Amino acid sequence: MGQSTDDTWILENLDATRWLGIALVQRLPALSVLLLEGPLGAGKTSVVQGIATALGIREPITSPTYALAQHYPDGNPPLIHLDLYRLEQPSTANELFLQEEEEAQALGALMAVEWPDRLSLNLPEAWRLQLQHRAQGGRIAQFTSPSNDPKNSSTCI
Repeated sequence: MGQSTDDTWILENLDATRWLGIALVQRLPALSVLLLEGPLGAGKTSVVQGIATALGIREPITSPTYALAQHYPDGNPPLIHLDLYRLEQPSTANELFLQEEEEAQALGALMAVEWPDRLSLNLPEAWRLQLQHRAQGGRIAQFTSPSNDPKNSSTCI
């Protein structure tokens, strides 16, 4: 994994993408919400696999597209993984997100949310990871701190 600018990472393969998830856990405060943005196949679920590894979760992590939400209570902290891809109505996505966020708070869990563009909620406290395909292969990842962060700026890991 190579760094090209202060807030952007070049991920050459899926192993590097998973490694980024492992590294992100060290940066995310307790009870964080991480919004994973990017097109199909950009590596969002691979990042969550890395996060799960760092949290000590041993069960396989797959995209919860059909289940919408997966809970991994054995992590330290627990992990709630949402995939909002199939939810076309913002009100439905918002309702699921708010329900799962409440549960995450109660469990002390980290939340990873794929396809957050389905939400119509303003989430200034959320961290963001934008993933894009590169023409040369691999991916570009940009990690951004919450807009309510006192620094209010992009950060790198």
